[in-house]
This record gives sequence, structure tokens and C-alpha cells, in this order.
Amino acid sequence: MEHFLFLAQMILGLSVIYVWIFRYHNVVKEFKQFGLNDLTRNFVGASKIALATLLITAFWHPTLVQISAILMGMFMIAAQYFHFKIKNSLVKFIPSLVFLILSVFIALNSGPRCDGC
Repeated sequence: MEHFLFLAQMILGLSVIYVWIFRYHNVVKEFKQFGLNDLTRNFVGASKIALATLLITAFWHPTLVQISAILMGMFMIAAQYFHFKIKNSLVKFIPSLVFLILSVFIALNSGPRCDGC
């Protein structure tokens, strides 16, 4: 299970960083469609990049994993809401849905372990 958790953290962290840095032009277009302003977009971007970085650094500091995954999941729920609000096609929902599933998987499997319970 630890290998899947490690892989999920890497995929989620690196994918979010890739989207917000190298595919930024798509992000700008989507936020305009959502009717959100530049300040909101910049806040969301900085927050997601920070959370993605925390997910990656959590390999060395495991206490960072769960809260980072939960907060990332909340951003992905918001993304799902906005895609639904503007009636995007199903294809537009898929990336944030996959990221939401990864966030939930990470959050549920990264909590404290109790071997004797």
C-alpha cells in the first residue's frame, strides 16, 4: 500500500505543478469561463502549487501528507462545482475528478497507523 500511496502523491503533486506552470494558458482560459477574477486565480494557483510541493516533500516529512491531500481535495471539489456550473462537457470534468480521487485516496491512507488496534 505504501508504494501506491507514494505513487499517488507523486502523480498528484507533479501533475498539479505541471498544469499550473506549463499549462497556465489553459488555466487562464478556464477561470475566465468560470467568471472568476485574476486575484482568485492567482490565490488558487499559489495554493495548489504550495500544496503540491508539500505532497512531494511529505516523503521526508510524513506529517504533511494528510492535511495537504485534504486541502487539495477541497480545491478539486470546487473545480468540479465550477465545471458543473458552466455545464462543461464530461471531458473537462475528468482531470479534476481524477485529482479528487487521488486526494481522497492519499488522505484516507496517510493517517496515523495503529498496529495493535
